[in-house]
Amino acid sequence: MIWVAVFPTLTVINLMLGDTLADLPGVLRTFVLTTVAVPIVIYALMPRLHRIRTLILQRRITA
Repeated sequence: MIWVAVFPTLTVINLMLGDTLADLPGVLRTFVLTTVAVPIVIYALMPRLHRIRTLILQRRITA
């Protein structure tokens, strides 16, 4: 589930900010990307993915 949340998030952010961040050193670029991506993943995506997982597991139990 973490990979499902992190990979698309980093891809979208990198596409959106890639040109802006291109001139930054690698470490600073990584810092900016993670500073934006981690809150999105933790507070927006992971709770939704956990709910979806719970619904799927409940359906399997009742089926």
